[in-house]
Amino acid sequence: MVRVAGDLASAGRGPTRISALSSGRAWVLVCLISRPRWGLLVAWTGWWPVGGGDEGRAIQFGVASGHAGVWQAGRDLVHVAGDLVVDGSPTLPPASRIPVPTGVFVGRDDELARLESAVAGSGRVAVVAVHGLGGVGKSTLAARFAELHRDRFELVWWITADSPSALDNGLAELAVGVEPDTATAPLEQRVEAAVRWLAAHRDWLVVLDNLTAPTDADALLARVRTGTVVITSRRSTGWRGVPTVALDVLRPAEAEELLAGTVHADWPDADLDGARRLCAELGRLPLAVRQAGAYLAQNRITPTAYLDLLARYPARVFTATGEGADAQRTMARVWRVTLDRLADTPAAGRVLRELAWYAPEGIHRAFLGDDVDVADALGRLAAYSMIRLGPHTVGVHRLVQAVTRTPDPGDPHRRAEDITAARHAVTTSLYGVLIALDHETPKDWQVYDAVHPHVRALLDHGVPSDDTAWTAALLNSLGLFLQNQGDLATATAYFTRALGTFGSARDIDTVILRNNLARARLAAGDHESAITGHETVLADALEVLGPDHPFTLVARTNLANTYLFARNLERALPLYETALAECRRVLGDDHSSTLEARVNLVLGLRHSGDLAGAVRAGREAVAECVRVLGEDHLSTLTARNNLATALLYAGRVRQAVRLFEELARDKVRVLGEDHPDTLTSEVNLAAAYREAGLVALAAVRHREVVAHIERVLGPDHPLAFAARNDLATTLLAAGDLRRAAACTAETLARARHRFGETHPLTLTALSNHALVHGGGGDHTEAVELLTAARATLERDLGHDHPETLTCRGNLASALWDVGQHERAVAEFDAVIADCDRVLGPDHPTTLTARENLRHALTGGL
Repeated sequence: MVRVAGDLASAGRGPTRISALSSGRAWVLVCLISRPRWGLLVAWTGWWPVGGGDEGRAIQFGVASGHAGVWQAGRDLVHVAGDLVVDGSPTLPPASRIPVPTGVFVGRDDELARLESAVAGSGRVAVVAVHGLGGVGKSTLAARFAELHRDRFELVWWITADSPSALDNGLAELAVGVEPDTATAPLEQRVEAAVRWLAAHRDWLVVLDNLTAPTDADALLARVRTGTVVITSRRSTGWRGVPTVALDVLRPAEAEELLAGTVHADWPDADLDGARRLCAELGRLPLAVRQAGAYLAQNRITPTAYLDLLARYPARVFTATGEGADAQRTMARVWRVTLDRLADTPAAGRVLRELAWYAPEGIHRAFLGDDVDVADALGRLAAYSMIRLGPHTVGVHRLVQAVTRTPDPGDPHRRAEDITAARHAVTTSLYGVLIALDHETPKDWQVYDAVHPHVRALLDHGVPSDDTAWTAALLNSLGLFLQNQGDLATATAYFTRALGTFGSARDIDTVILRNNLARARLAAGDHESAITGHETVLADALEVLGPDHPFTLVARTNLANTYLFARNLERALPLYETALAECRRVLGDDHSSTLEARVNLVLGLRHSGDLAGAVRAGREAVAECVRVLGEDHLSTLTARNNLATALLYAGRVRQAVRLFEELARDKVRVLGEDHPDTLTSEVNLAAAYREAGLVALAAVRHREVVAHIERVLGPDHPLAFAARNDLATTLLAAGDLRRAAACTAETLARARHRFGETHPLTLTALSNHALVHGGGGDHTEAVELLTAARATLERDLGHDHPETLTCRGNLASALWDVGQHERAVAEFDAVIADCDRVLGPDHPTTLTARENLRHALTGGL
């Protein structure tokens, strides 16, 4: 039997004595009444062995409230010798230790609320882990939480827990804070005293900052049953039921607020021009923003100036701090510590260096390889929040990438030779992805699209002098795809940079690159450069590879195309015919180059005025392409387009409209509605509707396709100019002179700026503009415009050039409209004679001139 002596209700007002009076064993429950801020025992239960010198042993549970002490807690065993006394005298609150708030705290309302929710519980121990990339602000968030809630806790204690020994030292210091008498005890006893104190009390908060591994806290968490533990860690995995709060970078406005607050604290009138760009460049990482802000304030420079320093001297800037700042808390140092911890995963550093050369998001895991070392490295890097790892893709903070790419002789993870090797590995990996693809095959386009952002990043973060033959091969492959998709400016830039790797070499790789660059320039409307390029390519191919090499045969066709688009028909058609004959002789009828030569010959025949020959050749080309390549191959679709165009020019309008309608549907199905070839077919279909007399429908379709082209390819793409020129012709045919005038004026101004005065697209725009003036009754202005155009054409292209002949025919019509009939008839006669001689009697330009003269002389009868 146990007897409790004294008045239990008086606990806290004076000593209450509890004595064991007899031997034996009994279950004891002692409840004392709570008194605020006074020592008392709230509950005491357990088997109490009495007698035989075992008084007070093996009490199983006890919890203290307020500032009280307790003799045992949890599963700890304590010994009670003789009487137990509850001392009713008040006790002082234990010491608290949290970091002194420094700098500006911004945002994080959602994260603070999630922390609060995670630790609000049933009275048992509440544990929450805040994890994220080093420098993202985990410690700052925990300190803010502790500061906001310090009045709620009787003890708030901060422990740096980046190693098991550091955790033990922090607990030992806590013991001294709550029980000063333990100051001289050995470390193990102080750790034990701290754990027992935490286990016996309720109203405390302990922050375990920068915990390396979740298991490091297992021993502590297993013994405490009440209180609050907030853990910060770079580890995102392994928490086994512990609630977690994932911390990301700041929002844009918050990052700018943090930068401004940091700078203005020391430099109130600072100029923060460029703050938004700087925060974006730093990836809105709080540590980086604070580090930059301190540097700005100390050195009195603007964010724009800091960005310039970052671009020119990244190694120094990444390690620079403000005066008095912790040199260990820089971006470079923080992440080096993490990689040091991953030393047992040797591939981690290599994989991170490779990831540094990609774009920050959408890095397909397949790019990195599928061996087990890579998988292990990705898992460990993700566990330490250095990367974001998904089932198929990887993401990396852009600043982690920037630091990782920057050599530092003092950092074993950032040796210059290792960084260079990583760049080469990424280059070969991306090229390896593209080498098996066909840029003209729609099913492969999604892969090209996935690769392109990473190639862009690879180029942006390197310099051309570091490029290798692998870089050139990668740029060539991607350039071909981009040209096919209509991104001519980027394709031209990639081909140009790739050529810089080879200098003046004349090997086959260099010749092919020059050919591809010339083709891109031709597609972009730069005819002069394209002609020079293709002439050089053909000459080099003949000399280096020989006349029968497959590439030499292709080069001949490409030069013919260039002459055609530059309206040099005298040289284009013979070259087309030679190219086809040579391809058939060397490669055979079924080779893709032979088929391409057939398809292109149709263009030459049509432009030279042999419309019957063009239709005949067009039908043959379509039949051969379908037989060899299939209905949906790009060459087959191009052959069908050329045939439909030849039919339209030959006056077989109904057949042309039907073919264009079918082709438009098929191209949408095969290529998608945004592909340049699809858009070209839509332009041609609208023109066919106009020629068929469906002017209203043509105007609607033309307006829609012009808007579509400008949205997808941009207003300065050559196809956009061609479409606007066609739209103007349709509006003029519809009698909508106001819209036609606005369209021709805008197109002419853009074309002059983009291509110059003598480009075919400019000349077409000029002709349309003059015709609009004439249609609106301003015949004098039309004559002036066409007279100036004729002079330019005769000077630059010659008297007999097809563009010159077309302009002269339009000038003759304008002269008739202005009343200069005699001069107009003379001009018509001269134009018709020259067209007969140069183009032939059946060429559309010749026929148009004859019809215009007849119309003038008969008054349209």
